[in-house]
Amino acid sequence: MSVQGTATLDFTSGGATDVTLAITGQSSIVGTSLVDAWLIPAATTDHTADEHLVEEMEVMAGNVAAGTGFTIYGKTRGGFKIYGRWNVGWVWN
Repeated sequence: MSVQGTATLDFTSGGATDVTLAITGQSSIVGTSLVDAWLIPAATTDHTADEHLVEEMEVMAGNVAAGTGFTIYGKTRGGFKIYGRWNVGWVWN
């Protein structure tokens, strides 16, 4: 069974080099579940769809908590700050 969804990573208006987001409410997830996350090229209030395509950002998922959920991690490449909200997709199996 695959479960999927979308979320928003928020690097705040002041900017940050990395953020985390807890995805909860996943009561069927087990400790050995595989999780993944990625940027979705769709506009937010802060960024265009095109910016989602070219931003120097890595998005990944991990830290599975059985019966609860997992964590999505976003970080910039090169250690520079980015700001605002970014759309991400996620899936676990």
